Amino acid sequence: MCSTALCLQSSGSNKGENMEAQLQDCTIEEQRGVLRFLWAEGVKPMEIHHRMLAQYGQSTMSQQKVYEWVERFKLGRTCVTDEGRSGQPSTSHTQDHIDRAGAMIREDRWITVSDVAAHLDISSGSAYAIVHDDLGHRKVCTWWVLKEFTVAHKRQRMEVATQFVKRYEEDPSILERAITGNETWVHHYDLETKRQSTEWRHPFSPAQKKFKRQPFAKKVMLTLFWDIHGPILVHFHAHGQTVNSDNYCAMLRNELKPAICKKRRGMLSKITAS
Repeated sequence: MCSTALCLQSSGSNKGENMEAQLQDCTIEEQRGVLRFLWAEGVKPMEIHHRMLAQYGQSTMSQQKVYEWVERFKLGRTCVTDEGRSGQPSTSHTQDHIDRAGAMIREDRWITVSDVAAHLDISSGSAYAIVHDDLGHRKVCTWWVLKEFTVAHKRQRMEVATQFVKRYEEDPSILERAITGNETWVHHYDLETKRQSTEWRHPFSPAQKKFKRQPFAKKVMLTLFWDIHGPILVHFHAHGQTVNSDNYCAMLRNELKPAICKKRRGMLSKITAS
């Protein structure tokens, strides 16, 4: 691809996997007991919810419920079970409705609460309570990724990663000779945020005005190369330019190689010798 031998590794924007919650299978009374214990130790409601979320996962009670139960404990309540209710028992909140609602959600993950209420002939509030509280479901967005990898793509990445690990085990200093590159779209300029515009003022100073502006619509492709020590090359492609193999090789030869010679003296000779 280019006359100069470089250790280039394309990087993607991948995210680490979240640790799986250990106590997802629990009762609401158990969570209330833990909440009361942490509150008694002086932990703030926000921190209580964060700590419970790490252990109970999707089964954790909502943050609003945490605040409500903290207020109840402050008023002297000690029981963590629901109090008995007077009046006619609910005819909508039954095990049959819970089972049917769960079956509908498993069949159609995009079903709405209104549709569940219509199928079960109950109110939307009762349907929401069944879906949210009893079944423990939450509406979450689909994880957005750049592209879908085929089996061949995954196998190729696995082979490249395995080769790199073997080379690192043989020579750990390879990380000092590795250069990583990535591309992204950027606006011609980034607008100053409201927080960035803050400045020190006297109480009697005139108020500073900031007009609302939209980001500049025109975007350019940015290619960035860096190594273990920091950025090496920041290259903006011309507007409308197609990034193909010829342009990429020309950028490596005419832009990246001189930048390495200037910022990482002796690096090219070490790569060639290795």
